[in-house]
Amino acid sequence: MNTVTVSPKFQVVIPRQIRKRMGLEPGMRLHVFNHDDRVEFIPVRSPKSMRGFLKGMDTTIEREEDRL
Repeated sequence: MNTVTVSPKFQVVIPRQIRKRMGLEPGMRLHVFNHDDRVEFIPVRSPKSMRGFLKGMDTTIEREEDRL
């Protein structure tokens, strides 16, 4: 598990292993979320790069008989 320290300016450094695994580059933008007691960073993707990312996803759901 990687550990980081929050600087006096509330900055953190993302460990190299994580940066490489996620393909993070200097200047990339990240969405920041607070979820319960943790902070999550999600890279901002352009709409063009998101095209087709749900391809092949199973969209079938079970429905109640009266909802068909």
